[in-house]
Amino acid sequence: MTQSIAEIMTEKLETIFISSSSQDAAKKMRDKDVSSLVVTDNNKKPIGILTERDLVRKICTYDINSRDVLIKDILSSPLLTIDSKLSLEEAANAMIHNKVRHLLVVDSTIDRPIGIITATDFASYLKENVDMDEVNTKILESLKEP
Repeated sequence: MTQSIAEIMTEKLETIFISSSSQDAAKKMRDKDVSSLVVTDNNKKPIGILTERDLVRKICTYDINSRDVLIKDILSSPLLTIDSKLSLEEAANAMIHNKVRHLLVVDSTIDRPIGIITATDFASYLKENVDMDEVNTKILESLKEP
């Protein structure tokens, strides 16, 4: 049976307003133990995403004070979404094709976000569902001379 995105996604969405500082975002990521925050406008509509990678590449590498940088200046946008009913393969392909590690999961029947799927969600799924002994055996067999 093929699993859907909804079965392995993280349901709890952590959000932050676009007008917040990047220091506020970093503290929230630390406190909530997440690698990304969905950025919302003043109407709580998702408009982008802020990741740890954004903080490192756009603030830390330039030695900028995070209190002085607003999220609106460093968020990744547009926010990439995927329907919760799609397969894990489709989610993985979307991540690879778009070179992202986070996708906002939406329920198209109610037209709103219901979670997020990350590379960590995939890793956890594989750890629980893939027999590595079987994978290693197949790899070793493929390396044998014919």
